[in-house]
Amino acid sequence: MYEHSLTVLDQAIGLEGRYGLHGDLVVRLAALLHDIGKPRTRALLPDGRVAFHHHEVVGEKMARARLKALRFPAGVVTDVSTLIGLHLRFHGYGPGEWTDAAVRRYVRDAGPLLTRLHVLTRADCTTRNRAKAARLAQAQDDLEKRIARLSEQEELARIRPDLDGNEIMRILGVPPGRIVGQAYQHLLELRMEHGPLGPERATQELLAWAEGEGLDVSGPGDSGPADSGPDVSGGPDV
Repeated sequence: MYEHSLTVLDQAIGLEGRYGLHGDLVVRLAALLHDIGKPRTRALLPDGRVAFHHHEVVGEKMARARLKALRFPAGVVTDVSTLIGLHLRFHGYGPGEWTDAAVRRYVRDAGPLLTRLHVLTRADCTTRNRAKAARLAQAQDDLEKRIARLSEQEELARIRPDLDGNEIMRILGVPPGRIVGQAYQHLLELRMEHGPLGPERATQELLAWAEGEGLDVSGPGDSGPADSGPDVSGGPDV
């Protein structure tokens, strides 16, 4: 594992220029520590194989604790540990196997770390099996192309529901609070699953959700103008 980690680090450094990153501390620390959770999760399977289930989850926590103890800046700690937690996500991808919704979620979860995640996942391929290495590289190429295509169509980096918090309050006739946040998350999931809905369909979906939740709504309410206060989205910018 140690040799693998050093190889991944070396390959990540070699990929930095390809992605416009140079001397990137976050990428290099993530490459060095990405498998830090493996020793704690090592398990021998009945068939004699060794598994490291959820080592990325354990590794994320371990890296966060270690980098804090070493007094790295908070932003570096967060970014490195987040990359470690995400570094296996790509391995569930295969051409044609992920829906557009899955690609959107991948982009949303990576956020501003997406480019660094590309570097880490490419660098993490150290197999000597040329056919397997070629398949992984092709899959990564395909994923990045799909992300670029969807980004052109939908501005993936700033995915939000088709209705904001103020519009939700106006349509449902409710004040700021828990209901607005729940409605926002429901519309966000629809946006991730189906892409842009447009205001009309989003309104219909919102009203259907409200009815299912047992809320007493009959259509856009008159509880106040949409710009009567700050935008209450009920969730972080994504």
